[in-house]
Amino acid sequence: MKIAVIGANGQLGSDVCAAFQGNGDEVVVLTHADIEISSPELAEAALASANPDLIVNTAAMHHVDKCQVDPEAALRVNALGARNLALWARGADIPVLYVSTDYVFDGAKGSPYVESDAANPLNAYGISKLAGEHFTASNAPKHLILRVSAIYGHQPCRAKGGLNFVELMLKLSRERDELRVVDEEYVSPTPTVQIAAQIVALSRTDRYGLYHGTTEGSCSWYEFAREIFDTTGTKVRLERAKSSDFPAKVPRPSYSVLENSALKAAQLNVYTHWREGLKEYLANRAPVAAVTSAG
Repeated sequence: MKIAVIGANGQLGSDVCAAFQGNGDEVVVLTHADIEISSPELAEAALASANPDLIVNTAAMHHVDKCQVDPEAALRVNALGARNLALWARGADIPVLYVSTDYVFDGAKGSPYVESDAANPLNAYGISKLAGEHFTASNAPKHLILRVSAIYGHQPCRAKGGLNFVELMLKLSRERDELRVVDEEYVSPTPTVQIAAQIVALSRTDRYGLYHGTTEGSCSWYEFAREIFDTTGTKVRLERAKSSDFPAKVPRPSYSVLENSALKAAQLNVYTHWREGLKEYLANRAPVAAVTSAG
């Protein structure tokens, strides 16, 4: 297959490209320099030139605070950009895969969310991604929507200063004697290499629709940090903190654990437990240099 990967140089996109190439597929690498998805004309021109069999859209404005300050920009990229890609995919009669987020939920359920649960985003980022889901589903009959959560990968994430949560914890452990991490927010930390493998698996199915795709199990951010330090043998005093100790500018769900019900029903689930994902990441880890520019 010939795969057009949008956002190909991002934290997730880079692993998606590698996964498809490892699968023997031809990958068309499309970065922001190659395609402007918020422009129908520019998106159409880039896709027509690529002529893919599948579009994988990993591009996003995902800095939550910046989305809250500029919701119009978030909607242009996360929603209207998804619409432009979906419209082209429909015209070309090819599938499009849209990567979405656990932030479409408000966290009030308190137990793992399944695909049939009603979405209720708390912030502009979640609203823009949910709109992107709707634009993708309503405009492209052959659509795949994959919601992911708390992702981390080897490629630096520019929007977060180049450091994912794992790298941030290890960096802070070298700089401080004590760390305090929130023990009231629950997620399923998911490495990008597993998401990429799941996307390759989905690319081979015609069971279109909405999927949740995260590692098995869940933990608080404190428990995740504890596992990072235990696995790496890092000696640091780690204390539990409350969410109120670190007042957030933007509301976030306190519980956004996803259950991969649809993937399991289709016998497509490739995810391991989050602890196994962390061990694999750490085993293949190289020092990650911080990226000072955001975008």
